[in-house]
Amino acid sequence: MYIIIGLIILAVGVFMVVKTEAMLNAFGRIEFFERHLGSEGGSRLGYKFIGLLAIFIGFLIMTNMIGGFMTWLLGPLLRAGR
Repeated sequence: MYIIIGLIILAVGVFMVVKTEAMLNAFGRIEFFERHLGSEGGSRLGYKFIGLLAIFIGFLIMTNMIGGFMTWLLGPLLRAGR
């Protein structure tokens, strides 16, 4: 089941990176990315960043390494709360 879910998320991420212009036409510009990543291509770069993040998360889910990654990522916060 992890492989199927990971592949779906991976495919969505690849689509976002490859078809950035289609994403921009479908969902429009994102003001945060326009303000912080450039004047004209900020939203395109933002969609690519989101796609790359989806690809990374898809690989983590597909290989069942998401639990270890989340433990590593949130470990300092969870230890500080004790």
